[in-house]
Amino acid sequence: MSTATAKTELEGVALAAPDKERLSALLVGRERPPRPSALSASMTFGWRAMLKIKHVPEQLFDVTAFPIMLVLMYTYLFGGALAGSTEEYIQFLLPGIMVMSVVMITMYTGIAVNTDIAKGVFDRFRTLPIWRPAPMVGYLLGDVLRYLLASVVMLAIGMIIGFRPGGGVLGVLAGVALLVLFSFAFSWIWTMFGLLLRSEKSVMGVSMMVIFPLTFLSNVFVDPKTMPGWLQAFVNNSPVTHLATAVRELMAGNWPASDIAWTLGWAGVLMVVFGAVTMRLYNRK
Repeated sequence: MSTATAKTELEGVALAAPDKERLSALLVGRERPPRPSALSASMTFGWRAMLKIKHVPEQLFDVTAFPIMLVLMYTYLFGGALAGSTEEYIQFLLPGIMVMSVVMITMYTGIAVNTDIAKGVFDRFRTLPIWRPAPMVGYLLGDVLRYLLASVVMLAIGMIIGFRPGGGVLGVLAGVALLVLFSFAFSWIWTMFGLLLRSEKSVMGVSMMVIFPLTFLSNVFVDPKTMPGWLQAFVNNSPVTHLATAVRELMAGNWPASDIAWTLGWAGVLMVVFGAVTMRLYNRK
């Protein structure tokens, strides 16, 4: 750079200095933008979760191909033996297998939380001037899309092979809404384990140990009346049984008030207890 050019630039800076001072004073005098509300912060983190799906679409395998495989496999393997025909069995099976599939994929919330902790992303989240639970709520809101997608996929394949909901569109929507609400509350269990355990493999292992007995020891596949008395006592009081019964009856056009109340009660307890424990762990992490 020549001496003349450097001198010209310095003169330009010198001439602009008063303007810069006035600009700085103006900026300092202006009010800071307001902090984001709890809702907007949570929605932002929910959008982040959906963007991760966009960039890694393979993770949708568990809400597309896996549910289709379950519906077809259980319908054609057990339909004839348990109900006499696949057409008869699919009426009982589909709401239950939909509950099972959606409840099973809730564990991926905890895996996502644990992965972000391992990468150090949560350290940045905690320094932001936002509502503290927003990152956790955002994960769960993002996963709601996965629950809805899995439900739609299973309903579509069920309709193709003979499922006919007596409750019509309103019954189906009510059943799916109840399922998504319960799954949102159930996911708080895995956010707790995502914060508590040291690796995503540990989160997956613990979640499988809880989800498999809870979903299989229910009325998802068969009526519990054929089970031994001691097993019926457990199955009839399982939250998955109440949920599956409520979804099944709503789709059939009935109003199972007792099972709906039990499901909402379980959802409330899970959200309050595990939500509180999750936030305590998050604040101390």
